Amino acid sequence: MDNVTVLTFFVLSGLNYTVQHRIIMFVLTLLCYSVIWIVNAALIITIIVNRKLHEPMYIFLCNLCINGLYGTAGFYPKFLMDLLSTTHVISYAGCLLQGFVLHSSASADLSFLAVMAYDRYVAICRPLVYHSVMTKQRVCVFVFFAWLIPIYLVFMGSVTISKSLCGSHIPKIYCVNWLVNKLACSASIAHIAIPAFNYTFYFCHFVLIIWSYVYLIRTCLTSKESMAKFIQTCLPHLFCLLGLVVCLLIDLLYLRFGSKDLSQSAQNFIAIEFLLIPPLFNPLIYGFKLTQIRNRIMAFLCGKHL
Repeated sequence: MDNVTVLTFFVLSGLNYTVQHRIIMFVLTLLCYSVIWIVNAALIITIIVNRKLHEPMYIFLCNLCINGLYGTAGFYPKFLMDLLSTTHVISYAGCLLQGFVLHSSASADLSFLAVMAYDRYVAICRPLVYHSVMTKQRVCVFVFFAWLIPIYLVFMGSVTISKSLCGSHIPKIYCVNWLVNKLACSASIAHIAIPAFNYTFYFCHFVLIIWSYVYLIRTCLTSKESMAKFIQTCLPHLFCLLGLVVCLLIDLLYLRFGSKDLSQSAQNFIAIEFLLIPPLFNPLIYGFKLTQIRNRIMAFLCGKHL
């Protein structure tokens, strides 16, 4: 307890590259971040400006892409600055803010994928009542709570982090609440209970989504028309879900149980998977697979008007 101090900054030790490597990484990272912005913004604008796309599925997809930009904004600008700097520090407030943005973005991804799964369930399994169930008011409620609940849960986890810590070294390229909590000189029930509740809450999201897809597949097997609809609108959603869950699981499992003998570059790749693969491939998967979006993007690129 004699080493307890009130910290004003943390040291991010995940960047141990030479100058040459940092320059190459800066160019590649800037390119990736630019592409993420382009593909997500293209999908968002396409959905907003086309009134025919103002349907529940596309509204949820638009918010999913907005969340992708929100989450990556919490990482890439700071990471790009660190690549050009010889010191990799972040203020205490900046660390909490970054952790809040990254955690809430990952949680919101699961929330939107859950409401999208419910939307597909109603559309395929209960098509006659779809428009009476998925009203504009109900869609607005779903969107509101899909943003509010992750923000509230992550905020509650962030405010319990102690400022009196016994270290300032974070072995990662960005801030994670779990690593900051590990620096606390004494553990508290809140440090354990709140993350455990959050993980359980979103694991239930995943279970419900998988259950809905099992039910959807069983329903669609009885009809060729339903199966075609499933392949057209549900496969992109399923790919996005699996991509996100796999990336998050790899990062979480390595964070807690991984070997520190792994090379620093491999550790960094594991850390940024969920900030690279879902934000980049989600809009591409939906853009190529959903006919209405693909046709409107192609029409815009060709100078036509649908």
